[in-house]
Amino acid sequence: MKYLEIYTLLLFVVLIACKTTKQVTEDNENIVPRKEQVKTIFRYDTVVKTNEFYTKITKNYNYRKPNLVIIHHTAQDSCEQTYNTFALERTQVSSHYVICKDGTITQLVDDMLRAWHAGNSRWGNSTDINSCSIGIELDNNGFTVFAKPQLDSLEVLLARLKKAYNIPAQNFIGHGDIAPGRKNDPNVNFPWEQFAAKGFGIWYSSGNLETAPDNFDEVLALRIIGYDIKKPDDAKAAFNRHFLKLNNDKVISENGKKVLYNLMKKFMQY
Repeated sequence: MKYLEIYTLLLFVVLIACKTTKQVTEDNENIVPRKEQVKTIFRYDTVVKTNEFYTKITKNYNYRKPNLVIIHHTAQDSCEQTYNTFALERTQVSSHYVICKDGTITQLVDDMLRAWHAGNSRWGNSTDINSCSIGIELDNNGFTVFAKPQLDSLEVLLARLKKAYNIPAQNFIGHGDIAPGRKNDPNVNFPWEQFAAKGFGIWYSSGNLETAPDNFDEVLALRIIGYDIKKPDDAKAAFNRHFLKLNNDKVISENGKKVLYNLMKKFMQY
């Protein structure tokens, strides 16, 4: 009987601990920078607080350190619709941040925790992107221009993440870059050049671009940048979307080869 009582008590403790992970906290301190256009509606507190019993088992752990930022569009019609999608367990999808058209930022998953936003993806030698990245969803149906307040808030958020985790410029990329052929977000309307100028992404040099040599291997160059080249045509389409604002174009033009050659040399410096 004594063992049954102990088991029941431990089961109750576990159930209580699991229940606390679903609570909504009003503590928004240090979630986002204190800029007028940046607001936080709510934040799910998914960090389980260890009690004295568990800390006696081990102290050999630490939090992950994000090293990539992946930018998405929601492909939905409103932030509310996106929140509802993320709240459904069957969707198996989430993101660290959602930024609405009016510039409102909502944090859904703590930076130190692993959100499910990247899916089957690869960048360079990294194949578990969810474990080393922060996902940011922009409220956009996938076809329209991104709103200025939304981009302003994104810039503020990216600046905080870059400083907090020392994320290099080349590691700010899009979902379509890490999942060529499967994803196309953010769409061709996203101003990558504007953000790269502020240190959030890499862009090619302005002015006259150097012509690629006759033996230039564009597929190898895409691999050096970070693209998954298992399906070369999909990698080319992802490159064209990001750097040349071309939708679903699987052929790299002569000008595109100059851009790719310029970018390859930049990436080889890192």
